[in-house]
Amino acid sequence: MPIQPSPEGTYGTRGMGPKWLQRLLEPLAKRGIKSYRKTGGTNRMATMMGFPVVLLTTKGAKSGEERTVSVGGFADGDEAWLMVASNNGSPRHPAWFKNMVRHPDDVSLEVGSRKMKVQCESLTGSERETALARIAAISARYGKYPSKTDREIPIVRLTRLSG
Repeated sequence: MPIQPSPEGTYGTRGMGPKWLQRLLEPLAKRGIKSYRKTGGTNRMATMMGFPVVLLTTKGAKSGEERTVSVGGFADGDEAWLMVASNNGSPRHPAWFKNMVRHPDDVSLEVGSRKMKVQCESLTGSERETALARIAAISARYGKYPSKTDREIPIVRLTRLSG
């Protein structure tokens, strides 16, 4: 199933904090991305969060500009990864997810030193629940996010495109 946005919620956490804090932390995030690329994903950032970190590149939903973020990426076989659009339990979807919905054909993933174009699909029903349980077993924080908001938190499978 292609990327399907669930409705945004009416309550939840403040996500990544207020906009001014996000702007303040942006240079650190860019430095972390640069370090990830330089070390092939073996830098401290890749493991310090307590879950596997990958780099996700999308096309901005409004701007059309390329956007790269570091996110939790959980292996789902050899050529697929799962991502949780939790936004820390916020009532709103994260920007990367909105970008993915708007431009599903402009998504790439960096896992260690591998960079690849990927196809995105939303997981639903029991497949979504099973994936969330597997992810929560690796990083318990992901299992807590659904109780913080009334939004159904999307889980996306990214599968490497051949070629």
